[in-house]
Amino acid sequence: MLMIPAIDLKDGQCVRLRQGRMDDATVFSDDPVAMAAHWVAQGARRLHLVDLNGAFAGAPVNGDAVRAIARAQGALPIQIGGGIRSADTIEAYLQAGVRYVILGTKAVKDPDFVTRMCREFPGRIIVGIDASAGLVATDGWAEVSEVKAVDLARRFAADGVSAIVYTDIQRDGMMQGVNVAATVAVAEAGIPVIASGGVTNLEDIRALKAVAAQGILGAITGRAIYEGTLDLAAAQALCDA
Repeated sequence: MLMIPAIDLKDGQCVRLRQGRMDDATVFSDDPVAMAAHWVAQGARRLHLVDLNGAFAGAPVNGDAVRAIARAQGALPIQIGGGIRSADTIEAYLQAGVRYVILGTKAVKDPDFVTRMCREFPGRIIVGIDASAGLVATDGWAEVSEVKAVDLARRFAADGVSAIVYTDIQRDGMMQGVNVAATVAVAEAGIPVIASGGVTNLEDIRALKAVAAQGILGAITGRAIYEGTLDLAAAQALCDA
């Protein structure tokens, strides 16, 4: 199971939001490249980048920072989400050295696009499912749909999606613990799931590790590693044990 540090980009800075609210952001660094290097030095084997401005704009806004991190980290797997709505954007990120692109809003509004992109870029597409009370949210979490997270995951089961990043919005940035049951329910669709939202301490990692065999590929952690309630190296060691 992988521990994946989150680097959320807003106006070129590394921030963390609470429940996706752009007006409730904590700035942790104004140097995303240095922040990425810091987490790699702590043992990160993959990085999770989010273009927060892009998620609301519907197109990349912090692309320069993403490309700079990809250049600095070479072969390290990087996944990027936020504002990815076209094949051209996907291709540009992959050519820049990003390993995986995350489709969120586009996956909800145009699921056939995911199918086509999986064929065009095999092994490189991740679907981001962000849910509030089990219902999928879109457009930077500004809109909540009537689509159930579990149903959306099933929709992509045969498409060749590399993984699903499942985020429980109500727990994201709130340091309240991960929603293990909901994460496992999404994994039952048959696609490896990366848990996100609420990862706070080693107890959360133990809880996820206990169900890893049910399809949990890893866990994204943000505020916890920035504020020090979770040590990234210790968490990865626990996963490896």
